[in-house]
Amino acid sequence: MSKDKKGTEIPKPWRMKRYYAYAIATAVALILPWIHINGHQFFLLSFDKMKLDLAFVEFDMQQLYLMPFLLMLMFITIFGMTVMGGRVFCGWVCPQTTFRVIYRDLIETKLLHLRKRIGNKQKDPDMSLAENKVKKVIAILIWTVLALLAGADFMWYFIPPETFFQYLQHPAEHGTMLGFVLGIAAFLIYDIVFLKENFCIYVCPYSRVQSVLYDEHTVMALYDEHRGGKIYEDDHGVHKKLVTKQKDLRAMDPSSECTTCEKCVTVCPTHIDIRQGLQLECINCLECVDACTTVMGKLGKPSLVTWSSDYEIVERKGKTKYFRPKILGYMGILVILMVALAYMSSTKEHMLLNINKGTRLYDLKSMPNHKFKVENSYIFLLQNTEGKPMKFYFSVITPKNIHGTIKIMKPSEPFRVVPSVKKKKIVTLVTTDVLVDNKRKDTLIPIKIHAYALDKNGKPDKIISIYRETTFAFPKEDILNKAR
Repeated sequence: MSKDKKGTEIPKPWRMKRYYAYAIATAVALILPWIHINGHQFFLLSFDKMKLDLAFVEFDMQQLYLMPFLLMLMFITIFGMTVMGGRVFCGWVCPQTTFRVIYRDLIETKLLHLRKRIGNKQKDPDMSLAENKVKKVIAILIWTVLALLAGADFMWYFIPPETFFQYLQHPAEHGTMLGFVLGIAAFLIYDIVFLKENFCIYVCPYSRVQSVLYDEHTVMALYDEHRGGKIYEDDHGVHKKLVTKQKDLRAMDPSSECTTCEKCVTVCPTHIDIRQGLQLECINCLECVDACTTVMGKLGKPSLVTWSSDYEIVERKGKTKYFRPKILGYMGILVILMVALAYMSSTKEHMLLNINKGTRLYDLKSMPNHKFKVENSYIFLLQNTEGKPMKFYFSVITPKNIHGTIKIMKPSEPFRVVPSVKKKKIVTLVTTDVLVDNKRKDTLIPIKIHAYALDKNGKPDKIISIYRETTFAFPKEDILNKAR
């Protein structure tokens, strides 16, 4: 850590802290798809396998009602971050910014020396030189490899990595997957190499949304005009530059501290002058803060560009209020959404079952000794949402006011169901008891089907167990008497 003229340590550049944030975010994005707990990823939306993995728990596609909660969590978090810290998401987390830093600062500047200094982001390399043209081609080739990796990594959240590489061995059979990877890579090459920060300025809608979210306590990169002096004048929405040299600034305001070195301007990746005030193009990367901190530190003075709020720097009303009602409101909404998501995730059914009544209301058969048999047929659609094949069976629960029993005639024993495949099963329930005595009409008796998996001991599993309601049709008295 360097020191100023008075021996005071100059803070570690925000740029280095951002690099750490980018490294962590990149590592998490690349490693997370490879982490499996009980065979499930942290997040996987598989249209191929028709399932959703969330927090290492598998959900069926019928439970995609969880996705809106995830989207709301993401957007509310980003909006809350914006209210508190401006476009801090753009400067510190956004993949667009991360990829641009990798290409511009790492590949072009550090590896190939195509750019001479990290501190000058507004001056493009001289492409009239043959050496620079070769370096540019090499830079694009290196980024192409990384763009393909980014495209593959994106797909790993929709196709598990191990399945992805299996599919990659047969590209002709998986053209859609390959097309997505190549399409993403092509977009990233155009975006990062040619479109650059224009994506942030003109394409990304977030820059327009942020202006609605800001308030006087929103923290952002701000130039302290009270100390530095007035560089620009707002003439009906147009920023008119008043001075370009320090002597002219001192002539206007002898107490001004800005050296007009414009280090804060040349280092800005979105090509703005922070001294103009709040601008939509600012992504809160804080490069201008680092630049001014270094220059003013050599003079033994604090930076003129700081990460603060209008309330504190421009209006000078006092300290920035971080935990104000608006922020607490966002935090409250996030807590409610997380609790709702956790609750709904905990109600996950470990098997799916739909019961449809057969086309015939019932079948009535005569038995010896004036006995009878009433049969009801059903179509059971089952799906095993666990990660392994299991045996399933069920039982019938009749209402307490019914004097008699309903038994399972078909199937007569447990049956095997493999994961993620819907199984159709014809089920027949039967009774030989007089369940109801209705002289006027047939009766639909409400019953419950308890479906369950069998554990390794052949007993009903307590977790993989669900209940469904249906009806059992029983004939009226005169029809029943004819069968006796």
